Amino acid sequence: MKFYLIAGEASGDLHGANLVHELKRKFSDVQFRGFGGDLMKAEGVYITKHYRELAFMGFSEVLLNLHTIFKNFKICKQDILQWKPDAVILIDYPGFNLRMAEFIHRAGIKVIYYISPQLWAWHESRVKTIRKYVDLMLVILPFEKEFYAKHRMEVTFVGHPLLDAIGKNQSAKLMFDKPVVALLPGSRKQEIARMLPVMLKMIHLFPEYEFIIAGAPSVSERFYRSLLQDVSVRLIFNQTYPLLLAAKAAIVTSGTATLETALHDVPLMVCYSGNSWSYHLAKRLVKVRYISLVNLIADKPMVKELIQQEMNESNMREELGRILNDDDYRNEMLRNFKHLKALLGEKGASQRAAERIAVMMS
Repeated sequence: MKFYLIAGEASGDLHGANLVHELKRKFSDVQFRGFGGDLMKAEGVYITKHYRELAFMGFSEVLLNLHTIFKNFKICKQDILQWKPDAVILIDYPGFNLRMAEFIHRAGIKVIYYISPQLWAWHESRVKTIRKYVDLMLVILPFEKEFYAKHRMEVTFVGHPLLDAIGKNQSAKLMFDKPVVALLPGSRKQEIARMLPVMLKMIHLFPEYEFIIAGAPSVSERFYRSLLQDVSVRLIFNQTYPLLLAAKAAIVTSGTATLETALHDVPLMVCYSGNSWSYHLAKRLVKVRYISLVNLIADKPMVKELIQQEMNESNMREELGRILNDDDYRNEMLRNFKHLKALLGEKGASQRAAERIAVMMS
């Protein structure tokens, strides 16, 4: 059995690796190849293109890198045709994967989509593409099954794979001299360059805390150092979960990291500032009330979101002060996180996804 996987981000690499781990238990003779990262490679996937070469954020950034994007499409298509997999597993990353789905389907190869694009947030008409070209859709958010049912499509809810990933990585927490505030400024250079300098302004306002940056594995230390200038702050790589185990609070860029932080029971605030043109265009298109997964899944404001102009020193200082010093505020947030975990279902998403794939391929 041969599976080709396409993951275009760090989170996709994580979930892809865990899925591969489970698929190896289901198939005695199985090979893996595709686009991904170091975690998938460690599980035995032959990586033809690393996700660090694929990550472009926002409308303007995509337009500026169209040549590279089209080149990646060509490389991926040729690689799939030459390798001839039994199925291709698309992992999130809709801008790329939804276009690949049609090509793969027309090539006569089974299409499995693991972690649905957020069609319920914007461009809902894309569900037609999925209904036409995807053979098996595995969703990880509880409300997505109902969403697809509304569009006359049956999908399988497997639960959220972060519950598995966090459960496997409960290593000893890091030790620090002061209580810790974790800074998670994103995984792409564009967003890190916008978010981190503003986050760093909190350091001199809370001198009794140690601020630690969780470095993205796809971004070099040199890039971070160019943003830090003379700010005294620690930067660590490949230890985000141990850092969260030690943190009293966190400032997090919107994305999967918001959910990872909440599942570690770390009170947080969510920050996001994007290219002005991209943001205003997205605001016209996106239909959801929140930008963080924590609030989206709960369908209520569990954590504070500071977006665009609201992400400023004054607002961040006020919110971080509440998170650190207001016990009632902290405890209410932690109670909400328990409710969030209940909504996500039981552990074992990767195993259930592998079982469903095995049934399909039998």
